[in-house]
Amino acid sequence: MKQKTWYDEIPAGDFISKNPTYKVGELFHKFHTCSFTCGGLTIKYYWHDPREYGYEDSGNMPLLMFFHGTSNALEGDICINYTGAELYASDSYQKTMGGAYILIPVANEYRDEDGRVQGGWSETYLDIVHELSLDFIKNVTSGVGTRIILGNSSGATFVLRLMDQYMDDYDVCIPVGGTALAQDNVLDEYDRKGKFLFLAIGKRDELHSFKKEIVPRLPKLKQMKNCFIYTPEWVRNGDKGIASINFGFEMGQHCLMNGIQANLMFDDGTPMDERLPHGLTGWIADYNKR
Repeated sequence: MKQKTWYDEIPAGDFISKNPTYKVGELFHKFHTCSFTCGGLTIKYYWHDPREYGYEDSGNMPLLMFFHGTSNALEGDICINYTGAELYASDSYQKTMGGAYILIPVANEYRDEDGRVQGGWSETYLDIVHELSLDFIKNVTSGVGTRIILGNSSGATFVLRLMDQYMDDYDVCIPVGGTALAQDNVLDEYDRKGKFLFLAIGKRDELHSFKKEIVPRLPKLKQMKNCFIYTPEWVRNGDKGIASINFGFEMGQHCLMNGIQANLMFDDGTPMDERLPHGLTGWIADYNKR
């Protein structure tokens, strides 16, 4: 008997969207490339400076740190897009946020003799990434406002661990397509220290079971003072179609970063979530004004 998949549950009249509607690579020129060394480890990183595009150095613009998923570091500059960061350097996104710094650390990934990806995000990188963020704020900016760490897939697990260990130095944690939430006592620290958790994962995620890994945690998450829970029934692209990679291992519903890159807005200007009428950039702008 053929195993049922989410394909069999698609509502009548709905449609599959095989590709995101935004273009890839048009904004790479807005990012600088550098390297950073700490504790004998060196990593590459990209960064965007809004002051180069007319924004005044207020000392209060947000800092957005994006973390890629497994194997994305092997794709060269396309990694900028795969983290979800590229469009956040666009004129429209920057205008909504009033200007924002963007920082994209890159893991030292490589393929071993069997073709498996090694060197991805792990606890080995926690210290260097933390030091990179502090160094960037001190030596590149004149101070920042809200400090946001956003990770996709394995990057989602990483930002959760980064927040666990260095919570005092970050304000908002946005894990996308990840379920490695901290224990309840650590989530209590979010509330005690006034930190914000923005959880984003599809209910049909192929890599992580929403029912087994998220549903049991929902009561605690809903009790938190500052937690936004975005768990769409279907992960969709800007054309409102159901996201599907449609080759190899199907993981279209794991690709919620497509929606994040699209600012959680559809191409027709309507929000993917009615609680976010101006998308994620609008939410960031409002949060940064607090």
